[in-house]
Amino acid sequence: MAVDSVTSSPPAPPATASEKDAKALQFIEETTRNTDSVQERVLSEILSRNAETEYLKRFGLLGATDRDTFKSKVPVVTYEDLQPEIQRIANGDRSLILSSHPISEFLTSSGTSAGERKLMPTIHEELDRRTLLYSLLMPVMNLYVPDLDKGKGLYFLFVKAESKTPGGLVARPVLTSYYKSEHFKTRPYDPYNDYTSPNEAILCADSFQSMYTQMVCGLVMRHQVLRVGAVFASGLLRAIRFLQLNWRQLAHDIHNGTLNPKITDPSLRESMSGTLKPDPELSSFITKECCEENWEGIIPRIWPNTKYLDVIVTGAMAQYIPTLDYYSNGLPLACTMYASSECYFGLNLKPMCKPSEVSYTIMPNMAYFEFIPHDPSAPPLSKLSPPHLVDLADVEVGKEYELVITTYAGLCRYRVGDILEVTGFHNAAPQFRFVRRKNVLLSIDSDKTDEAELQKAIDNASVLLREFNTSVVEYTSFADTKTIPGHYVIYWELLVKDPANNSPSHEVLDKCCLAMEESLNSVYRQGRVADNSIGPLEIRVVKNGTFEELMDYAISRGASINQYKAPRCVNFSPIMELLDSRVFSVHFSPSAPHWTPERRR
Repeated sequence: MAVDSVTSSPPAPPATASEKDAKALQFIEETTRNTDSVQERVLSEILSRNAETEYLKRFGLLGATDRDTFKSKVPVVTYEDLQPEIQRIANGDRSLILSSHPISEFLTSSGTSAGERKLMPTIHEELDRRTLLYSLLMPVMNLYVPDLDKGKGLYFLFVKAESKTPGGLVARPVLTSYYKSEHFKTRPYDPYNDYTSPNEAILCADSFQSMYTQMVCGLVMRHQVLRVGAVFASGLLRAIRFLQLNWRQLAHDIHNGTLNPKITDPSLRESMSGTLKPDPELSSFITKECCEENWEGIIPRIWPNTKYLDVIVTGAMAQYIPTLDYYSNGLPLACTMYASSECYFGLNLKPMCKPSEVSYTIMPNMAYFEFIPHDPSAPPLSKLSPPHLVDLADVEVGKEYELVITTYAGLCRYRVGDILEVTGFHNAAPQFRFVRRKNVLLSIDSDKTDEAELQKAIDNASVLLREFNTSVVEYTSFADTKTIPGHYVIYWELLVKDPANNSPSHEVLDKCCLAMEESLNSVYRQGRVADNSIGPLEIRVVKNGTFEELMDYAISRGASINQYKAPRCVNFSPIMELLDSRVFSVHFSPSAPHWTPERRR
């Protein structure tokens, strides 16, 4: 679908740009021009306000707020290092442990520590900083895509029911915190942020009722929709899958102007009463589009004025790009911001760029940022030899770094675990490509395979599927050490677009195993060829819908529908049993990959 209104590079701001947009863009320019001085001020503010906390007093800063003293006395830490302090706060200790401001709640990270979700302490004013970053997104987007105030955004946004710590503090995902805040619920009307979904639908904790009513609204207002989105690419694909499973009931409700009796939330039913009216013509249209087996281009077919998809497709989400392209006829994919439970970091100043070119500009007012130079070939750092950290303004283009943050909420020199590559600068503020989470997914012997390498191997193997009009829509893995020698097992869910006439054979899928092995590092291939310490790679193809069941299982155990990402490595027995119960074909590498002592890459 051609999108004439989307430009590839930002023109000069139009003369009609609102005063609000102009102020936001001016703020970005001024803040990024003065990156180092802003960072110096941020650190000084954090250290001044938290000087009397137990944590900072432990290191003898004696009120100092300068960088040199801070770096020489305060150690770089991980979540495990801070866990005793975090647990005290969770248990009800209200003394000044990490922050001089009261801890207002815990934000639950999608990461885990010893199998439990991480609890990130936060303070109320952090909502102001998050809201500030959100307020910059549309002024930037308006430079690239005009007239977004002439319609609505269909965004599938969700909350989950929060829990409470033993000390009574709320613990919930960062997006649930934001959506339930007054900042979101009582936000003033903004034509550039006008959603089809009412607040009642977004704030409903029942994921079915929330998704159903958001989909109804999106269908009823289909001609007004100018952009379609979710937080992650996987969330948008889940919405499309929901439409595939529920279009008959949706069409029925729209035909009669009545709401599915499964929608029992009183506030939802009341909010929908003014939206849902009998519309037999729209109902017939939905039936006609959805009853066909071919769902290629379903997004622009149903929402014909869509200019782009607003989803995160960097990092582990990159694997969803072909499926999104299939459902959208190649609509532009916009990645707008970079954030986590620990901190909101920055935004993409070229949001309409290709997914492979996405870079995020770190906003220096959000926290104090430091960076550990990342060298995959270097030995691990020990506590006795602390890493040398680089300031935000001093990173170098082309180099990779691990992100370290110091926040107003009290995290000091905290290793987030993200690996970033510097791609350039906007004024004096560096721009980063998200590379991966710093972790090892698979290891049998001395081999170590991370998420980026596994993704690359799957991308290379997927090339063999193209002639069969087939793609990998979801995957996970585990290191099977029950066999001797152990071997990698990869679960694939495939999208076969013409199963009756053109699906990949058993032999082709065997070759995919070998293609993956050829893409893995030399240590792995040496283990396969010379050391015989690793067995042939195995692909287990699972039935369609398996990974949706996996997501449902995770949500039933407390995962956030907004923050859920399919795990790239699994070892939890119930999940393994679920996956194995859905396997319908098994494939192994037919031969060993190439390896010689000279082949190091």
